[in-house]
Amino acid sequence: MTGPALKKVDDHAAIHEAALNEAKELNAILFKLLMKDQKEKALEVAHVAIEHWETRTLRHAEAEETGLYKDLVNESPELKDSVTALIRDHDTMRYLVKEIKETLETDGMSHEVLQQFHTLIHVDMYHNLEEERILSNH
Repeated sequence: MTGPALKKVDDHAAIHEAALNEAKELNAILFKLLMKDQKEKALEVAHVAIEHWETRTLRHAEAEETGLYKDLVNESPELKDSVTALIRDHDTMRYLVKEIKETLETDGMSHEVLQQFHTLIHVDMYHNLEEERILSNH
């Protein structure tokens, strides 16, 4: 069963917005540190950003997959393909986080890693728009 905040479009959107704003702030900090060539501090912040994605966005995604999405498909089977696409977005974000973690371990922090963090934000923004559209039409 899904918690009430996940089924209410405005509440759900607020959860998305808060997590995205935090991710954007972390990216801005990373950019400033890289511009100042403070790679060790940037690496520390990158690990904080990874923790953010894992504990905020990806944990939220897991809750959606085990509750909200199953409820949506049970109530409206015609949403199955849309829900499958949303899960694919989550898988893409999981993949990107894994890739970033591996790159940080082998190569450290770089502008390329920052681009990957920006990519995560773009994938999540599109995903959130689609998810909120589905919820508002449901």
